[in-house]
Amino acid sequence: MSGNSKLFGDLPEQQVAEALGRGTPRLRQPERHQLGWHAATIDDLVARDHPVRAVWAFVQGLDLRALHDAVKAREGVPGQAPAAPELMMALWLRATVDGVGSARQPARLCEQHLAYRWLCGGVSMNYHTLSDFRMAHAAVLDRLLAGGVAALVAQGLVALDVLAQDGLKVRATAGAGSFRRRERLDQLAAAGKARVARLRAELEADPAAGDRRQRAAQLRAAREREERVKAALDRMSELEAERARREKTNKAEVSRQNEPRASTTDAEARAMRLADGGFRPAYNMQIVSAPKGQLIVAVDIDTTGSDRGLARPALEGLGAAGTRPSDYLVDGGFTKNDDIEWAHEKGIKLWCPPAQSKHGTDPCAPRGDDKPGVADWRRRMASEPGKALYKERSKAECPNAWARRMGLVQLHVRGRQKARAVLLWFALAHNMLRAFALRRAATVAAG
Repeated sequence: MSGNSKLFGDLPEQQVAEALGRGTPRLRQPERHQLGWHAATIDDLVARDHPVRAVWAFVQGLDLRALHDAVKAREGVPGQAPAAPELMMALWLRATVDGVGSARQPARLCEQHLAYRWLCGGVSMNYHTLSDFRMAHAAVLDRLLAGGVAALVAQGLVALDVLAQDGLKVRATAGAGSFRRRERLDQLAAAGKARVARLRAELEADPAAGDRRQRAAQLRAAREREERVKAALDRMSELEAERARREKTNKAEVSRQNEPRASTTDAEARAMRLADGGFRPAYNMQIVSAPKGQLIVAVDIDTTGSDRGLARPALEGLGAAGTRPSDYLVDGGFTKNDDIEWAHEKGIKLWCPPAQSKHGTDPCAPRGDDKPGVADWRRRMASEPGKALYKERSKAECPNAWARRMGLVQLHVRGRQKARAVLLWFALAHNMLRAFALRRAATVAAG
């Protein structure tokens, strides 16, 4: 007994009540300090049918030569070798599908989650590298999005003759209390400039001081604050010019509106009415999709709270990329007679519900001042075939729902360009999942 007590003395004491007449139950308790050997490769971490393998296979089929050409580390040249673009692309696609919004979270997942560890394959990762890659290659993401759509069209899985557009308002990083009027912004700009000058003078006067690093950090923070205030002033000039333009056509309505304000946190963000009815800083994300297949064709970012008038810019962008749909479906927020007439001249049928008349008359009834495009639009929207076609627009809500599911609720970046990069990552991840589903459905139908 003495030998056994020494041998098993380190094991935890099992405090289990003894059942009457049955003895103490024998259980397998976890022992986390016991050494053991487990021979396995990183490839053994995930099952053969794990979804992360499909993500890696998808990335391997992408044309990433532009990213490889941008790598500065070359044979015979000194410098740290970066992570492979394929790895960075796969990590962000997987993270986007999982609804990860910040760069710090996938950096932790690369250490803790088996799927991300499998993707890394022993390559170390930090959040700075992940964040920089996510924002630095918007042009490449645009090209990959267009190339993926073209490949599915060539395979006959998607058609682009009927497209739909819908807006999605996403909360910006800026706080509602960060918006300032022109007078306050001028005061902040003057104070920021004076603070930067004072801190720079203190740093230059005593460069060997013990708190030099702290003063340098304060100077850097003050300079960044000054730049944000300057960006807010630039944005204020744009808002004032926009207000002046609107005053020329509707001075009475503009006079009732509050004085324009700009954010000192994210100057390009704008207060918008969100789905819950509240007004908060946000971006208006525009998504163009193909109802058949629910594939995202193009994306863009707007800083106005209304969708009205945004159909034409989207169609012009599609035309510049070589895509010209015959039918274009939007909801009532996009309805604008000028856009309908312009689309009619280009041979595109714009489908959107007419606004209800305050007099209670039929909004689809012809009017004397209707131009040919608007008159044709009213006839189409009133016809039974037109109503049947317009029902396809409801499928454009599916990419929006997927966006919310993937965490596209609030941004963790500032600025329109960075917000658009986040939207592009979502579009690529969404199309990747749709490509899997479409090809699987085609295989089942063929077999």
